[in-house]
Amino acid sequence: MIVDGRALASEILADVARRAKALRRAPVVRALVIAPSPATESYLKIKKARAQEAGMTLEEVVLPDTATTEDAVAALRAPGADAVIAQLPLPEHIDTTAVLDAIPRAKDADVLSRAARAVFEAGEDGALMPPVAAAVMHVLAHAGVPVSGKRAAVIGAGWLVGGPVIISLRNAGALVTVVTKEEGSLEGALRDADIVVSGTGVAGLIRPELLKKGVALIDAGTAGLGAKVVGDALPACADVASVFTPVPGGVGPVAVACLYENAIELLERKPVA
Repeated sequence: MIVDGRALASEILADVARRAKALRRAPVVRALVIAPSPATESYLKIKKARAQEAGMTLEEVVLPDTATTEDAVAALRAPGADAVIAQLPLPEHIDTTAVLDAIPRAKDADVLSRAARAVFEAGEDGALMPPVAAAVMHVLAHAGVPVSGKRAAVIGAGWLVGGPVIISLRNAGALVTVVTKEEGSLEGALRDADIVVSGTGVAGLIRPELLKKGVALIDAGTAGLGAKVVGDALPACADVASVFTPVPGGVGPVAVACLYENAIELLERKPVA
């Protein structure tokens, strides 16, 4: 099964739009952007289109490269938005941690502040799942892949992908092995894994001969290869896997949909005025 992430995302967004329609006005999600690159502008264009599908408005606040950490914090805290996100990466002179921690937990749809992430990591009631981790769990559920008791390998343990995926899979009962540059054996972890989630951004890292037949392979990595965008897994891995997410068109669209799913969840807890 090669997962059509765009189709799955459309299903999620349709549900979000239905829920948004029940509110008294269209929700506003503010995106803070500092000195956007062409790639960032392209990604924001996609987010804006998906916001419309979700029955929401994406409000872009674009600051110049001369903006300070204080400017960024003020933009995030300004009134008028129901949820706020910071488009990463921020410029090197900006204190990214301070900016993300300035996002109120009640508006943190991306689950990027340490306060929101701590609640998620603790498994507290009402905790939101970071969008990429939520996308992975949506894909597995959509494909009918059981998680509890299964062996899972997560390649990479970063803040945006691997870290939250590890927690989500463990909370769902999986036996998780983590592989990073510093620890673990890629070959050993992949050999026995029923589920593999990779988010390293290393093109072609995962090859078919490394995988167990019938594995559910969720590729959440992206890398540039000439003019193309590719994932961590070679396309031929689809011949070995029972479930495979292509790049592009796999996890990415679902993660954007999950961002808006988180936003509507926050708003339903505190109805829009």
